[in-house]
Amino acid sequence: MRPTTTRLEREASGVTLEASALTSFHDSFRGELVLPSDDAYEQARRVWNAAIDRRPALIARCSGVVDVVRAVEFAREHELLVAVRGGGHNVAGHGTCDGGIVVDLSVMRGVDLDVVRRTVRVQAGATWGDVDHETQAFGLATTGGLVSTTGVAGFTLGGGFGWLMRKHGLACDNLLSVELVTASGRILRANADENADLFWGMRGGGGNFGIATSFEFRLHPVGPLVTA
Repeated sequence: MRPTTTRLEREASGVTLEASALTSFHDSFRGELVLPSDDAYEQARRVWNAAIDRRPALIARCSGVVDVVRAVEFAREHELLVAVRGGGHNVAGHGTCDGGIVVDLSVMRGVDLDVVRRTVRVQAGATWGDVDHETQAFGLATTGGLVSTTGVAGFTLGGGFGWLMRKHGLACDNLLSVELVTASGRILRANADENADLFWGMRGGGGNFGIATSFEFRLHPVGPLVTA
């Protein structure tokens, strides 16, 4: 939907976004832009922790990696505070903000399984329920969240304590590669051989090195029936 508001004021810094800027952003963005004046705003701004009640100036629901780049570029150009929403489960509410832009990855939930290599590539909006649904059909799994609604991205970037960690390590121990968008808008791949220092930082260092858009994990034979 094309933005129709004449301007969008951000009280935190006094920055005003004119309709022309929003229109230009919209025209380069394949996902959905949600403004406070939109009917979808109240639902779109909610996160898992109902105690968090923040009102972003703009929610950019990204359909893919290029949308993430466009959102980062827009935020940088207009000096907007950026919050990144993956699965939306973060208890502290870091997936949203007041007066800034939420880069919402929640529709990017693809799970691509390689049974032969025992690996899985997961988009950053997926939950562990999305991953387990695909991998368990083949008796495979990796260390995931204690509950299925936990988002893959935030969980992994924080280290990832899960049911399988005593046998197979943390989620970050099973991470093989990450695709991310940097603050400058570059798309990078980080693994043990490419951007290795960045990969080291991403494996438990939190979301401070860029916006992760997909993850590749090592899988292990587990189940599909287990006793616990």
